[in-house]
Order: sequence, then structure tokens, then C-alpha cells
Amino acid sequence: MAMTSSSSSSCSSPPWEVLVLVSQYLDLKTLAMASCVCKSWSVSMSSDHLWRPIFTSHFPSLSSILSLSSSVSFHRLFAVAHTAAVRRRHTPSEPDLSLSDLIFTLTITTGSDTIVSLAKPADELSPDPNGVFKFDVSVDGELGLSAAAAAEEVKVKVAWNVVLKGWRAVFAMMDCDGKMRFAPGDEGWFSAELPPPGCCVGAAGSGIVADLKMGFGGRWESGVAGGGGGGGKVRVEKVSVGILSVVNWRYVTVEDGLRYLQHFLLLI
Repeated sequence: MAMTSSSSSSCSSPPWEVLVLVSQYLDLKTLAMASCVCKSWSVSMSSDHLWRPIFTSHFPSLSSILSLSSSVSFHRLFAVAHTAAVRRRHTPSEPDLSLSDLIFTLTITTGSDTIVSLAKPADELSPDPNGVFKFDVSVDGELGLSAAAAAEEVKVKVAWNVVLKGWRAVFAMMDCDGKMRFAPGDEGWFSAELPPPGCCVGAAGSGIVADLKMGFGGRWESGVAGGGGGGGKVRVEKVSVGILSVVNWRYVTVEDGLRYLQHFLLLI
């Protein structure tokens, strides 16, 4: 019986005071592993005396929440803050869409006149060299306007849609109108706020907009450049479309643009 008692004593847990003392010299990973040994170890390794300095040293920016968390252990606060930090650093997964899955349709009209009407696969467009979601679209539009008419603002309607190949889904990037002057060398710009992805559509802004720019070219006939009855041809030479972040006024990356679109084009 004496041997049995001695054996049992050698296998018992050390006093909690010893555990707390030892725990102060353990790294975070070892602390987490030790807290899973048994209930008494978990209690010892989760004390506020141990985790308060760890929490405040690792997350000083969250010190203001201490007055709101008197009923929550510092071990729990550290776990929540650490999880949030890991998620923030987490590299987003590859988008489920690729440019080869998409078709851009674009229509630009002025009254009864159609300036641009096209449908092109996204992977056949000219991408921005910086790897952002911005593409140049080759167009061959031409609008016949007199010099006097072009000097006035003309009402323009713009529609840009992204279609999932096979017409399995479509998402309206832009459907708006405005006024602009059609003059060689000028540019026209349109933007439309995009909805946030997920279940909060319509509840708040997403912080990104669909962006479209037109560049005009051409020349006046009969030497008339600023008015009178001379005729002329104003041509839409280029159109660029993209997704722009209004937070920093930069275009989002191609990957982020595809991740955004898949919320509306794929059933996930």
C-alpha cells in the first residue's frame, strides 16, 4: 500500500501556486497547450494575473475596452483580439471567377442616337499594367454633330453590365445618365456607387464605385471650330471602365474586383 500511495503522489498535479509561477515563463503557444492538460491546469493557466500584462502588451490599442469588460477574463479578451488580428492578416482566397468567365456589355446613347453598343469578353480587353480592375475598351463610335450643337451640353445615357458567360447571370455595374460636351480632345466621366456584397445590399454604401471614362476625337469640317452652322463629326475614340475605391481613390486589384463580382454572379 505504501508503494501505491507513493506512486499516486508522484502522478498528482503540482500545487496551483507552482503552476502559476511556472506559467509566467512559458511562451503563448506552450501556455495554450498547457491549459488543455486538465481542468486545474486550465484554471491556473488562464488567471487574469497572468493574462492581463500579456493582453495589454500585445494589444495596447484595445486598452480602452478594459472598462467595458470587467466580467470577461483577460484570457478570453486575448483570444478574441488574437483571432481578429489573424483574420486581418489572412490572405484572401483566390476568387472563384476569372476574367475569361465574364463579358462586358456597354451601351452609350444620346437621345435616339447610339454612340457605342458592344459586348466583349473581359479577357480580350486591354488591362491596366498596374494589375488593377481597369480596362480600355476599343470602340468605333461616331456621332455627327454641328460645331454649335457640340458646344452645348448633350444628355447622355450610359449602361455597363457584366455578364457571366452563357448568360447564367448578369450584374448591372452602371445605369445612369448625365450631360456633357462632345468636343475633340475632351473627356467624359461617369460613376455609380456599387452595392455592398452579401446580405447587407442596400443597407449601406460599399465604398466602391463603377467608373467609366470616354475620350473624344474628330475634327470640324468647313474650318468651323467654335460655332456657326458648320458640320462636324465627333468620335468616341476610347472608353475605359473600372472599379474604384472611394476610400483612397484608387482602382481595386483585379483579384478584389473578381471577388466582389462573384457575390452577385455566383450562387455561393
